[in-house]
Amino acid sequence: MENIFAAMETAFTLPSIIAIFAGVLIGIIMGVLPGLTVTMGVALLFPVTFALDGLSGILMLLGIYIGAVYGGSIPAILLNTPGTPASAATMIEGYPLVKKGEAGRALKLSTIASGVGGITSNILLILVAPMLAAVALNFSAPEYFALAIFGISIIVSISADSVTKGLIGGVFGLLIATVGIDAVTGYTRFTFDSTYLLGGISFIPVLVGLFAFSQTLITIEENFGQKPQKALLKMKGFFPSKADWRATRAHMFRSGLIGTFIGTIPGTGGDIAAYVSYNESKRFAKKPEEFGKGSIEGLAAPEAGNNAVTGGAMVPMTTLGIPGDSVTAIILGALMIQGIQPGPLLFKEQPDQVYGLFLGLLVANIVMVILGLIGIRYFAKIVHVPKAILSPIIFILCFVGAFAINNSIIDVFVMVGAGILGYILIKLKFSMSPIVLGIILGPMIESNMQRSLIMSGGDISIFFTRPISAAFLLLTALALIAPPFLNWRKRRKQENT
Repeated sequence: MENIFAAMETAFTLPSIIAIFAGVLIGIIMGVLPGLTVTMGVALLFPVTFALDGLSGILMLLGIYIGAVYGGSIPAILLNTPGTPASAATMIEGYPLVKKGEAGRALKLSTIASGVGGITSNILLILVAPMLAAVALNFSAPEYFALAIFGISIIVSISADSVTKGLIGGVFGLLIATVGIDAVTGYTRFTFDSTYLLGGISFIPVLVGLFAFSQTLITIEENFGQKPQKALLKMKGFFPSKADWRATRAHMFRSGLIGTFIGTIPGTGGDIAAYVSYNESKRFAKKPEEFGKGSIEGLAAPEAGNNAVTGGAMVPMTTLGIPGDSVTAIILGALMIQGIQPGPLLFKEQPDQVYGLFLGLLVANIVMVILGLIGIRYFAKIVHVPKAILSPIIFILCFVGAFAINNSIIDVFVMVGAGILGYILIKLKFSMSPIVLGIILGPMIESNMQRSLIMSGGDISIFFTRPISAAFLLLTALALIAPPFLNWRKRRKQENT
């Protein structure tokens, strides 16, 4: 109890609260702007931690982390443009709700789901951090490979119109992921003697191009010559309706657990958690046929899942000294500068500091919900901006966001190329999400498959003899077989009635 009280004294001081509030607000702004990633926001303000006393600087970085992950959902819902990679899955259901004139409803559900996911992961972090870290410690190359293969199987669920086109998109994404230097062998592939391609095709410009640039081209085409119309916007109260809460709460808490678990595995992230949460939500939904058309369950699940990763990623960092993702790697460096050495001994030697971090993370999630609900009315006004004004602004953000990643003009060309390709594929009724999923999971699949085969001397049975990897592969088989089987049963019932 003494440690808890000491932690409260650390996290609930006025400087700490101000730092958290400022961090969350900055993070939301960073998340709203497409192309400006969570990692970029935390890295830009990393030097500020030197000027702040105690844990205030670290808590500000955590606030940016929380705010940016949530903020990415706002343009994903309103503009069909992901503010961060973790919010790509949110567009699947968020934008259709906006088209129905339910932007306010979608934003409120997104805010509450983000808060539920983040707070759920935070409570689990406080209660069972050492146990969750022990589970993640058992993961080796075969388990990472099986987890990534399970992630790829989600393509079946997110390709509502055509599973074949979804699989083609997923394979295309995997091919893009092979460009560059092989992480295990060191061989160069598909680089065409270009130094730029040695590091692979940058993910963020491709993401911005496929979703933001291509969607803006389609918007210009659809609205060319038409008079601007005011978008319908329903805003009643600050909170989601009781009916919406009852319909989505189970999906939120389940996705919070999924996101926390995935977050404990180093190298994963909110994007993977969001897609896995979306897939599981569709599996348990009472009306899965509504997914892809504006399902509130399908909106709440990925938002809870990707925000829950923030707490999960802190588990390996605090208990093992291993950053769960690129953001916690920066936070790890900030902690070490403050004289705090994350690792197994941290809970024994500096329990007040580590629990102060955990409580600060909890405060940041609460502040995020408050700021989100207060700001909804202002965020939702984006849909009132005429397309003739909004489209050029999005174009500018696309160019700035693509260039800002590496300060490279080549990234801008990649973004434009991806945007034109995305425009063509959308016209051909392809979904962009499988492509992004392939790009995200490609390196994880390839490198861990190679490492696994090196471990086993080329024996593929290693994937089936290890319990955790075998369990993931079994889930993969079920994910691939279940949707076609359920559709077949549904058709049989319709034929018999």
